[in-house]
Formats: sequence, C-alpha cells, structure tokens
Amino acid sequence: MAKGHLITFEGTEGCGKSTHAKLLEKYFKSLGKRVLLTLEPGATKPGKEMRKILLNMEEPLAQNAELFLFAADRAQHVEEVIKPALEAGTIVICDRFIDSTVAYQIGARKLAEELVRYVNAVSSGGLIPDLTFLLDVSPMVGLPRAIAASSKESGKVKKVDRFEKEKLAFHNDVRNMYLELAKNDPQRIKVVDTEKPDLNTVQDEIKRIAKEHLGI
Repeated sequence: MAKGHLITFEGTEGCGKSTHAKLLEKYFKSLGKRVLLTLEPGATKPGKEMRKILLNMEEPLAQNAELFLFAADRAQHVEEVIKPALEAGTIVICDRFIDSTVAYQIGARKLAEELVRYVNAVSSGGLIPDLTFLLDVSPMVGLPRAIAASSKESGKVKKVDRFEKEKLAFHNDVRNMYLELAKNDPQRIKVVDTEKPDLNTVQDEIKRIAKEHLGI
C-alpha cells in the first residue's frame, strides 16, 4: 500500500503558517506530486461547526471543553481526510496538528501534560508528522499581524478570534512551549524564523528542508 508524507505547519498567531503552507502546496504540485492542503480545526463538515465554537464563540469555554473540541475535530479529520490521503500516497500538508494542542493547552492553558498528550494520542490515532515546520515569530510582532490581517473573502478586516484576544503573556507561553518541543525533537521539528526575513527567503528555506527531509 502506498504511503504518503505528513507535513505540518505550526506557530503562534501571525507567523505565516497558512501562507507558507499554500506556497509549499503549489511548489509540490509544480513537481508533479500528489498533494493535499488541509487545516485544523475545520477541515470536515463537523469540524467547521467546531471551528466556529472554538474561534468565535463569545461565551467562555471550560478549558477541558476546549481541549476535547480540538480532539473531536482532529479525530474526524484524521479518519475522514488525512489517513485516506496518506494511504493513497499523497503528501498531506496540514496547517496545525498535534503540536498546537501541546503548545496552547499545556504551554498556555496549563492543563495537565499527561491528559493533553493522552488526548492527542487518541485523537490522532497515534499519527506523528514526518516533518513539522515551526514558524517562529515574537508575539509582539506576530499578534498585530494576525489582528490586522484582511479577509480575502470580504475584503474587510477579519474578526479577531478568541485566541487573538488573549493577553501577550498567553502567546509568549505558547511560543516558549513550541520552542521547547523543537528543542526536544529537532529531527522532526524545524524552526524557521519568520520575524524579519522576507517571504521568498522563508519559503526557499522551507522548500530546501522539505526536499532534503523527504528525499525528493
């Protein structure tokens, strides 16, 4: 049975994940590769409803409720989208995956590590990315970028979501946990600075790492 590759993009708000994930998808397609771009939360029909709650709900969510909603979204995502694509030999590029849950729920929400890692393992079916890009930017720089980002659909400034409304300390905690994850797993998680380098410089580094890591 053919086996694809799972590449994930991680990082704090405004780091450029979505942009670089799309550019890498375009690059792989130019090489004639079968590639699927997906995201969390919200890649499936149930996931879209969960995404609305997780990002836009005005009422506060209990921390465990937030964790389990992310887990439910991932479980559906893995079974419905990611696993079939990998089994078909596709390169799957995912905007956020298991490392986001660790960074946000353990690093910032301060939930018990054993709980979060167990929920991650169950919701992902034990699936670990082959390669993860951690796009690193200081929240002092990235957060204003995220808040000011314009929606392509409406042409208006997008609504600030629940996570973008969090205090700077929250986002610093997220970043610190991401960097700790990268330090502990340097073979899989590659840190790419997106604070100062221009778009092309960053994307060239991402392409180089991806080609080298996947042997293509």
